[in-house]
Amino acid sequence: MSTEARKLPVGTLVAGCFAVCLAQIALAMPATLNGLFQEDLHPIGSQLTWISDAFLLPVTVLELTFGVLGDLFGRKRLLVGGGALLVVGEALAAASNGIHMLWVGQAIAGLGAAALFPTSLAVIAAGTHTARDRARTITMWAAALSSGGFIAPVLGGITGNYGSWRWAFVVVTALALISTVLSQLLARNSSAPEGRSLDLAGQITIGIGMFALLYAVIQGPTDGWTATPVVIAYVVAAVFIALFVVAENRAASPLLRLDLFRNRAFAVASFVAVVGMFSYLGTAYATSIRLGPIQHQSPLRGSFAFILLNAWTLLLMPLISWLLEKVSPRWVLGTGLALMAAGDFTAATLSVHDRALTSLILPIGLVGIGFALTVSSITATAVNTVEVHYAGMASASTSLLRDFGFTLGPAVIGAIALSHAADEFTRNLAASPLGAQVKASAGQVAAEGGPLAVNSVPPASPPGGAAPLALEALGNGYTIGYIVCGVAALACCLLSVIALRGKGEEAAETGITPSEQPATV
Repeated sequence: MSTEARKLPVGTLVAGCFAVCLAQIALAMPATLNGLFQEDLHPIGSQLTWISDAFLLPVTVLELTFGVLGDLFGRKRLLVGGGALLVVGEALAAASNGIHMLWVGQAIAGLGAAALFPTSLAVIAAGTHTARDRARTITMWAAALSSGGFIAPVLGGITGNYGSWRWAFVVVTALALISTVLSQLLARNSSAPEGRSLDLAGQITIGIGMFALLYAVIQGPTDGWTATPVVIAYVVAAVFIALFVVAENRAASPLLRLDLFRNRAFAVASFVAVVGMFSYLGTAYATSIRLGPIQHQSPLRGSFAFILLNAWTLLLMPLISWLLEKVSPRWVLGTGLALMAAGDFTAATLSVHDRALTSLILPIGLVGIGFALTVSSITATAVNTVEVHYAGMASASTSLLRDFGFTLGPAVIGAIALSHAADEFTRNLAASPLGAQVKASAGQVAAEGGPLAVNSVPPASPPGGAAPLALEALGNGYTIGYIVCGVAALACCLLSVIALRGKGEEAAETGITPSEQPATV
């Protein structure tokens, strides 16, 4: 085969990068609009968290399935179909007249994104033939991913500030139409059906297990951690994730080859994909709640923080590409995660009364630079340690783990922060010198909607006298959220530096596959 024929088609690269950019825009945009959702739709309890996680749940649960479907029936079909589902979901969200209809639109859009995230990477990776080419194209793909995170806050800020949150979904609907057309016209189809088949047992068990786990994490703060539905959800999650492992070990054509995790580089990258991305999106979520429902800053001002988080991958793309070719992955990963940890610990020192955007430049900038280094090196490490034949499986599993971490970020940080804030507000309200009427009315509002609801009532109203207590409690709660994110990033940093060495490190650097070297544990 000639060198020209072996090159990745430009049209495929354009279609894949535009698709993942679109999917990331749809994923990231609601976080910039949390303040408007709170004002317009008046969500209570965990309903605000579900706006983001209604999108992320199908992404997390179905990415492995879409990876297999792309291998079997062609990745171009998945790009086109995923774009079409995003058109439907985003249009429905834009037309929603309440929180529940918004959830449905988000879920349908998330189904489309579940197809786009792994397929966009697989169609690009399958068109390359050396570790160096894959490193370069994966860096472009990661830059497109982060471009979506950069565009989303600008889009949400402008439409939310000068129109409404609905217009943000209208614009994403138009972008999804463009992506669908580009994929149909430009993408070259690829597949890897040899030895692949639908693993129904694996798909059912992992779907039920992960849905139950995420439900328990999200609903725990609202229903109570010992509430019967939450406890049952945790039990169901444990049982079905265990059944997934059993099913995959017995399947002739497993949804996920568990023996891939015997390769140390792939296993470490997979763990860091979950915990590191949990840290990143947990930070983004904490920041969005701080600027929106807590401080009531405008979406346009709030978009500043998200630009700081996501612009760095574009700016640093040439440097990151060079680093992935020349420097050990453990140092790229370790440096990125260390910067994320430093940014989170710095953010935890900020007062909730500090409304200056300049105060966010250092902490959020550090997290953004760290993410730029981390997301590219995780993906390159994971994909370069498997054979090209399994690029779809590796990219799908990496995308699933990354987005599972993304889903856990808002859920866990929201749960920790709001639980702590609710406890602190209740204690401080009881001990405060406020009048009985103020205490009673504020307690009633808090019982229905938590400290966020008290923080949002008019100051002249009876419960408004307790708003400063709610503000302080929320500030302290989300400070703990930043600390948790920092600890998670630091733990991943130490693991990457210590574990990504030896044969696992050589595999990531050279593209040696598990079949070409002894597995390392």
